[in-house]
Amino acid sequence: MARYIFITGGVVSSLGKGLMAASLAALLQARGYKVRIRKFDPYLNVDPGTMSPYQHGEVYVTDDGAETDLDLGHYERFTGVSARQSDNVTSGRIYQQIIARERRGDYLGATVQVIPHVTDAIKQFALAEASDLDFVLCEIGGTVGDIESLPFIEAIRQLRNDLPRDQTALIHVTLVPYISAAGELKTKPTQHSVRELTSLGVQPDLLLCRCEQPLPDNERAKIALFCNVRKEAVIPALDASSIYAVPSQYHAEGLDHEVLRHFGLVAPLPEMARWDDILDRYENPEGEVTIGVVGKYVGLQDAYKSLNEALVHGGMANRVKVKIRWLDAELFEQGDAEIAAQLEPMHGILVPGGFGERGSEGKIASVRFARERNVPFFGICLGMQMACIEGARNTAGIAAASSTEFGPTAEPVVGIITEWMGKEGLEQRSDQGDKGGTMRLGAFEARLSGNSHVSAIYGGATAISERHRHRYEVNVSYRDALEQGGLVFSGMSPDGLLPEIVERPDHPWFVGVQFHPELKSKPFDPHPLFAGFIAAAVQQARLV
Repeated sequence: MARYIFITGGVVSSLGKGLMAASLAALLQARGYKVRIRKFDPYLNVDPGTMSPYQHGEVYVTDDGAETDLDLGHYERFTGVSARQSDNVTSGRIYQQIIARERRGDYLGATVQVIPHVTDAIKQFALAEASDLDFVLCEIGGTVGDIESLPFIEAIRQLRNDLPRDQTALIHVTLVPYISAAGELKTKPTQHSVRELTSLGVQPDLLLCRCEQPLPDNERAKIALFCNVRKEAVIPALDASSIYAVPSQYHAEGLDHEVLRHFGLVAPLPEMARWDDILDRYENPEGEVTIGVVGKYVGLQDAYKSLNEALVHGGMANRVKVKIRWLDAELFEQGDAEIAAQLEPMHGILVPGGFGERGSEGKIASVRFARERNVPFFGICLGMQMACIEGARNTAGIAAASSTEFGPTAEPVVGIITEWMGKEGLEQRSDQGDKGGTMRLGAFEARLSGNSHVSAIYGGATAISERHRHRYEVNVSYRDALEQGGLVFSGMSPDGLLPEIVERPDHPWFVGVQFHPELKSKPFDPHPLFAGFIAAAVQQARLV
């Protein structure tokens, strides 16, 4: 039977509960246990798919097509366990399901209430698909005391009574702030947060205390006394030099040992060689490259969280530091002088995914700069579409080339997709339908040309599976014209109708992909496209 670890947060948001959950799972995994991590999000959106990246950050997509919280990216990158739709649930999704059942009459006339109907649904989600696991870690979004999270806290309280006492643990992540004027750490916020949690009927078993200064022994004892936990269960969590140092740091502070002690388990010490190698590659690079990311949401790096990490992984694969310059695509619409000033120092140019017309001409201009100057170029999703439009306009002679996403056009090189072959057969969507969950989502196969650059990058593979999230596709009817202009279609859907990868054989490294390879990159297994892109940037750095 799986053991459950519930993770809550208090005092303030952004304490790193997701990173903490991922790190603990990695430590338990390194001790030989089988783990899975789940995220409970209290907001009323059904999923984050329709939320602005400035509101919520990146939308992380799973193989089975779920649009989920960005923390699931941390979970996958740290454990290598592929996330599923069942690993992320929101209040909106739970209420949607309950209301649908009520409308069907499933409750047989009963009054539908938060308790027991909502809390039962939360518990069912937590307990599902766990029979083959040793540990299930459940992270509760938000901060204890928020109205939105109350049903989830109540569900935890019930679960801790429903399950055997030795099958659950609760870790509360808090802040121990340092007041510089007083020259000391303050434990009162943690005390108040734990008091709020216990007033809801839930007593934490371990406290993870985020702090900027070392937590003195007497302060740990004070927190333990007032929060009703063992002193050894008060775990300091100082800021780390990198997120990849966190598992080793938490292990050194005894987090995984205390969790196992709580469950009465004894296991071999974790095998940390993987994390030691990752940290060595990150902290001891043998060179540096600068990558310009020309995007729309560069004001919030969480909007490109997986992309940022995948570039770092590509650097690890080549033992170089990757310096990322986040460049607003709209700036490049001011003229060639601004484009050259911003992009000439770059060793590689990447145009990521996005939605909408804003900044599109700037992205197209950056593609042209990379093509004409022989700078390594990587286009992802919308970035590939911009590469096709740039090629159509400037090498294929189709001056009016555009995307129907940006409005009516006489030359729709990129257009909305209304049907495609999915895992269950033909899938159809209306261009006037709901926005949420109606894109081409999840893992789809692509067939690679045998003599292509990307086939070599993938180790000679002729078929790959990658994750998608988009509503528009490159129009395959323009293939001949684009290939005559030098842009080769080197990856296609199995039915040959949807372009998946384009490249320029006469360029040092020019690749555009319709999918999101960053979603599958891990520090111990960098995605081959990012490893190859950074390798090309290293060669570019030697030339300039």
